[in-house]
Amino acid sequence: MKKIVLTTALLSVVLTACSGKKEAEAVSAAAETNIMLEEPKPVDSSAIASAAASPEEEGLKLIEGTDCLACHKVDERLVGPSYQEVADKYTDADADLLAQKIIEGGQGVWGEVPMAPHTGMSKDNAKLMVKYILSLKKG
Repeated sequence: MKKIVLTTALLSVVLTACSGKKEAEAVSAAAETNIMLEEPKPVDSSAIASAAASPEEEGLKLIEGTDCLACHKVDERLVGPSYQEVADKYTDADADLLAQKIIEGGQGVWGEVPMAPHTGMSKDNAKLMVKYILSLKKG
């Protein structure tokens, strides 16, 4: 590929010096087209799979993109319980219940301050958030 680029560049210089500007532009455009038409190199699909975010990472990104962090922190109580407290209280079997609480809101389990509902959130996204929270369970 380096040879093609160098040859094309040299040819462009020679044509510019020896002939009109239009011919040099035509050669330069043809060279650019050649470079763009080269076959792409094969991609290692296992590298793509390992670069994809885990469900827990996706859940964290969703949490960071919402208002959740205004009331919750990972390891200390704020307005609501810490995510660590939630993880220690619940198991994977409670994932649907917790996802529903995120969507509908709730009150009474952690005190009298209600959790605001997130009615526009999909159940799948709420489950990803729960997956992240439950991943914080200590030993």
